[in-house]
Amino acid sequence: MKIRQYQSSDCKSLADLFYHTVHTINAKDYTKEQLKVWATGEVDLEKWNQSLQEHFSVVAVENKNILGFGDIDKTGYLDRLYVHKDYQGKGIATAICNQLEQAVRGSIITHASITARPFFEKRGYQVIKEQQVERQGIFLTNFVMEKKR
Repeated sequence: MKIRQYQSSDCKSLADLFYHTVHTINAKDYTKEQLKVWATGEVDLEKWNQSLQEHFSVVAVENKNILGFGDIDKTGYLDRLYVHKDYQGKGIATAICNQLEQAVRGSIITHASITARPFFEKRGYQVIKEQQVERQGIFLTNFVMEKKR
């Protein structure tokens, strides 16, 4: 496995990976209705590409297959961290997160799903608060978490 910088040509594949990961891996912690509004399957690829280009964004690849991706902005906000549904538990999120955390100085903040919370806790992140995020009238629980450095 190799971790490399994001390229614009990755965007559609990352959007697909995001959709399928949310709808399978996060299904144990969220309802079908919540999953539908979280990952609608209709990502604005232009906006995603712009955001991923503005942030420090990396992609995990093996044999030209994208296994996962993540991004962090200059302020230390870790925005996205997703691993392909078929490659969970193989250290890919850890490898991506290591790269993201090294890219910024100071504390890191993320909004972790119920599913991702234990992963971030193992990395030394602490819950600042639980919150309810509203999407199309549906509420999803997530956690504002911080890693102080």
